[in-house]
Amino acid sequence: MNRLARFVGFGRRQEDSRDDALADEQQTDEVEFMDPEELREPVIAALRTVFDPEISVNIYDLGLIYRIGIDRNGNVDIDMTLTAPACPVAGMMPRMVEDAVGRVDGVGDVRVELVWEPPWTQDKMSDEALLQLGMM
Repeated sequence: MNRLARFVGFGRRQEDSRDDALADEQQTDEVEFMDPEELREPVIAALRTVFDPEISVNIYDLGLIYRIGIDRNGNVDIDMTLTAPACPVAGMMPRMVEDAVGRVDGVGDVRVELVWEPPWTQDKMSDEALLQLGMM
């Protein structure tokens, strides 16, 4: 058999292929589960690094994050809104959130969904945001 045939596995016994497939399957089945609450604070810290470019306050303290769901695999689902449906950063804000949260150690897949109910109001802002904007 020539070297190329050996390189691509030509003539390899079928049992070897099944053994390799079984070994690969066993490796991918090993998933480390964690307590989702261990990730909550680091995720929130990451969200605080994302700023609304028009207001220059982070989106978490602005009250734009409505829900953070974290599963045992480290996957994170975030429901967020914007200050207004016609917000000029509507197209890029979810991607900014995905990128920031995706950099947290232990986080798997990140899914961000824009929601419009309930509508955002200034009542959702934290005291820190109100102070920063001189509204308190």
